[in-house]
Amino acid sequence: MEASDVESLWRWNRDPEVVRWLNHEPPQSLASAERRFAERPRNSFESSLLMIERRSDARLIGVTALRDASPIDGRAELDVYLGEKDCWGQGYGSDAVRALCRWGFDRLRLHSIALWVVVDNERAVHAYEKVGFRRDGRHRECFRGDGRWHDMYLMSVLEGELR
Repeated sequence: MEASDVESLWRWNRDPEVVRWLNHEPPQSLASAERRFAERPRNSFESSLLMIERRSDARLIGVTALRDASPIDGRAELDVYLGEKDCWGQGYGSDAVRALCRWGFDRLRLHSIALWVVVDNERAVHAYEKVGFRRDGRHRECFRGDGRWHDMYLMSVLEGELR
């Protein structure tokens, strides 16, 4: 993530449609977002934040991260979202998840990558299953969105299961 990416993140995080299924912070000023970026720790084994660019025009379209990586447990959690709505449903998210998981398995030598997804976010559930994630469990009424509580799936993919 570069300093020039902060404005895109700030814009995406202010769009209710983009953040509908995300745990996110209250809106903040662009100056505040820029300060947070400046104070953000560098990428490490334990936590890596990467931006998603569209190859055809190098346009920034989203963000993904591996966090809470543990060399002892061989696992990490994945976060991803596309902020550019005109890129939804075109496979960019699946491609980004697949690439980040490959990197986690090949370079970080992880064995398992997990994520949480709101059950009602059917498009995301389908995208994760398409790249090999399986539903491991269901946490009841743990996400508040749209003025009501939603269940979430815990999903994971093991090395060798990635498609």
